[in-house]
Amino acid sequence: MLYLGLYSGGSLSRCEDFPSQHIQARHVDVWCPPGYENGAARYPVIYLHDGQNLFDPAWSFLGIDWGVDEVIERLMAEGVSDGVIVVGIWHGRQRRLDYMPQQPLMTEQARPLLDRFAQEQGGAPQSDAYLRFMVAELKPFVDATYRTLPDRAHTAVMGSSMGGLISLYAVTEYPAVFGGAGCVSTHWPIGGSWLVDYFGGALPRPGDHRIYFDYGTETADAAYEPYQLQMDALMQAAGYQCGIDWITKRFAGAEHSERAWRTRVDVPLKFLLM
Repeated sequence: MLYLGLYSGGSLSRCEDFPSQHIQARHVDVWCPPGYENGAARYPVIYLHDGQNLFDPAWSFLGIDWGVDEVIERLMAEGVSDGVIVVGIWHGRQRRLDYMPQQPLMTEQARPLLDRFAQEQGGAPQSDAYLRFMVAELKPFVDATYRTLPDRAHTAVMGSSMGGLISLYAVTEYPAVFGGAGCVSTHWPIGGSWLVDYFGGALPRPGDHRIYFDYGTETADAAYEPYQLQMDALMQAAGYQCGIDWITKRFAGAEHSERAWRTRVDVPLKFLLM
């Protein structure tokens, strides 16, 4: 691990080109909260996609980062959290292939959707391999290297846009591994109602997981509300209780960008870390 320095009182390290048998190698950043270096406590872990956008504007898209380290330090000061280890997984060259949920497109009925996706994106989804990388390679490394609380209740996954889709997919595919999913500005239109219906039938049983959704009303987010309302109805039908193990937030005037997500990243973190 390459030590990158102090970020908001915590320490940031990087494993450059993390090797994998399943996907293209990519950087993985690990942020440990203030107090980690001098203590013996174990911490929950949250895995975030698009890791280059989390900590430093010099690495992030459009020069705006999420400020995740700053937010967690503030939540610690407020007593909301005792600290959390953040694992930022940089996206590869085929981001949409890694993040598009794979199994919903594998049925004969979904073949037109699969063909369209492959034509537009240059290939079929590879998200099952991406999740195998997370579960079989990355998580064991993190748990062996850092003082984690490795159980499901203390392991969450989060991302925005396509990262929201792969976060929800992670929970449905590996419900024994991930106890929470933060789905920020989930990019439903890429799969439409078919994708929403799939997830409605694939949700893990309520009570054991926390699932967070949100969306804005401007730019790409302007198309999300009908699909999210459909997903909300399916969450209720599956027995999830709003405000307890699931919430959906609507942010009027918010656009689809790191700038907008930075202003509200505390909301899913609070829900997932409570």
